[in-house]
Amino acid sequence: MTSAFGSLTFFFPMWNEEEMILRTVDAARETGDQLCEDGAIATYEILIVDDASTDGTGKIADELAATDPRIRVVHHDVNRKLGGSVKTGLSEARTDLVLYTDADMPFDLADLGKALRLMHVYDADIVSAYRFDRTGEGAKRALYSHVYNSLVKTLFRLRIRDVNFAFKLIRREVLDHLELVSEGSFIDVELLAKAQRLGFYIIQFGVDYFPRERGTSTLSSPKVIVKILRELLQLLPSVRKVEPLPEHQLRHR
Repeated sequence: MTSAFGSLTFFFPMWNEEEMILRTVDAARETGDQLCEDGAIATYEILIVDDASTDGTGKIADELAATDPRIRVVHHDVNRKLGGSVKTGLSEARTDLVLYTDADMPFDLADLGKALRLMHVYDADIVSAYRFDRTGEGAKRALYSHVYNSLVKTLFRLRIRDVNFAFKLIRREVLDHLELVSEGSFIDVELLAKAQRLGFYIIQFGVDYFPRERGTSTLSSPKVIVKILRELLQLLPSVRKVEPLPEHQLRHR
C-alpha cells in the first residue's frame, strides 16, 4: 500500500513530565503503528525535547530511547521555556511532517488520522486544531485565552480560532522557510502568523479537549502572560514585515 505521506515526527517539548512521559510515548507509538498499518504514513519517530527538567523526565526519556530506535531525545542544559523547546524540536525533526503537541495529551492522538486526511484532501501546509469545549480548563484561563485570541486576530490578521492549542501538523516545506525568534509561549502565534504571511495554506478542525490532570501547567501564570504580551509587542513589527514567497516556492497555485 502506498502511503499518503512518508515520514512523521511526534514532537513533545517536556519540562518535569515524569508523571506523563510513559503514557504519552505509549500513546504516540500506538497511534504511529496504527497510522502505518492504515497506510497514512510510512514511518515515524518520537522526538522528546527535555527542557532541563529537574525531575526524572530526562532519565526516563533516555531509557525509552535506549530500547526503541524510533525515539530520540534532545536535552537542554538550561531551561529555555516553550519557545526555545519548540525551536529545538522543529529544527531537530528529520521527517516530511511534524506534529507538535504537549506531553499532557490535551486531545486524543487518534485525531491525528483525521488531520492527515484533511491535509491530504485539502492539500494544506499546516493543520491547526481548536478545542470544541474549553470549560474544563477553568473560567479564568478560558477568559485569558479569549482575550489573547481576539488580540492576535486583530493585530496579526491571523484567522485561527485557538492559536496556542498544541496541535499543529506541519509540512517540512513550511519549516524550511520559517525563522522563529520567540523564546516563550508567543512561539505559536509567531509560527502561524509567519507561515500565513509567507503564503502557506492553513486549515483548522475541532477536537475534544482533555485538561491536564498530571504535572504542572504554567501557561496561565501572570509571569508567563506578561512575557507573552512583551514578546507580542516586540515581534509584531518583524512579523508584519514578512513577505509572501514567490509562487514557484509554494505548493499551491
